[in-house]
Amino acid sequence: MLPDLNTAIPGPESLRLADDLRAYESRNVTYLDDSWPVFWERAEGTNVWDADGNRFLDLTSAFGVAGLGHRHPEIVAALHTQADTLLHGMGDVHPTALKGQLCQALSDLTYGRWNGTTGKVVLSNSGFEAIETALKTARLATGKKGLVAFQNGYHGLGYGSLLGTDLPKFHGPFDDQLAPITTRLPFGGNEIDSLDGSDIGAVLVEPIQGRGGKIIPPPDFLSRLRDWCDQNDALLIFDEIYTGFHRSGKTFACEWDGVIPDLICLGKALSGGFPISACVGKAEVMDAWPESTGEALHTSTFLGHPVGCAMALKSLEILERPGTAEMVTLKGTYLAEKLRALSSPNIIEARGRGLMWGLELKQNAGSLLGSLLQKGLLILADGPEGKVLSFTPPFTISEEEIDFAIQEVEQLI
Repeated sequence: MLPDLNTAIPGPESLRLADDLRAYESRNVTYLDDSWPVFWERAEGTNVWDADGNRFLDLTSAFGVAGLGHRHPEIVAALHTQADTLLHGMGDVHPTALKGQLCQALSDLTYGRWNGTTGKVVLSNSGFEAIETALKTARLATGKKGLVAFQNGYHGLGYGSLLGTDLPKFHGPFDDQLAPITTRLPFGGNEIDSLDGSDIGAVLVEPIQGRGGKIIPPPDFLSRLRDWCDQNDALLIFDEIYTGFHRSGKTFACEWDGVIPDLICLGKALSGGFPISACVGKAEVMDAWPESTGEALHTSTFLGHPVGCAMALKSLEILERPGTAEMVTLKGTYLAEKLRALSSPNIIEARGRGLMWGLELKQNAGSLLGSLLQKGLLILADGPEGKVLSFTPPFTISEEEIDFAIQEVEQLI
């Protein structure tokens, strides 16, 4: 449905809630001013309602989580069924059957589907934890500490994942606490061909850069990384936390280039709304971890949470139905046509795949977000300078909703 704005944005209730939040939350977390944010109260499909009753069109999928749409009824049903039975387990001590089922499903969806082998899994809660699992795995498997990452890459904000993230505003304040083990290369370039790999154990890369500005690398880029890792006893890690589960138009973005990683990190759309992530690796690589003797070397309290696993299993089932891929292809093609048809001296280019698109502007796109919010559009900005409007809507977005969004963006820019 199209936006339905009943009051000023943000309305009085959102403003009141902002005052309450300002008083008690760390001031660094949520951006607050007289025009931002609205406070979400409920959501369904492509729509979000705020605390003042305004209905918005969500072009973010809530950071890419709600690919199947907000509150997909089958996923909600899986949540309720599991919560009514068991709300919490002991994932690395006394797990539920669901944990094993999800690990097998992720193995089948990755290495089982790619080359008929087995993948092994470490579950976590958030994307950056999956990245840190992969980095630890590479250290154990190769015995080498060095890391190659790429300019404008984003892999999360934990201390381990900051080794890969290359947006100075995030890692800059903590550089003197980070190990000097990262070699940063231009994304999409061939500089790795001449790199000495004697102390490099991992290459960490997004097959399509997300927060870096929706950047698609040249067709041979991932295969060159694969070849270099094979020649230098290093592990190739794909960060598909954002791009995974059909966001790019294929189950995983690496499938556009036919390149198989040693480790793949997943999250966001995995469950459709519950904090759960996974690092999946080739069995022989993951077996570099020692067998548990009763105390896991890497774990967390909520590992393999039964509600998250139940939701993820249902989400994977829906995502792998034939109609899902077709839906993304059709909607993505329509969105691409509309974005590429935009004509304005303020536009540099539209680029993307599937339902993961960026509109790069000559001006700061972040400065437009408040005005777009006033029009009923929930949208974010990407890129190192914030010049890219990000379009990552739920797969269920209609052509009418796309037309409305493009019309409002065109009028503004």
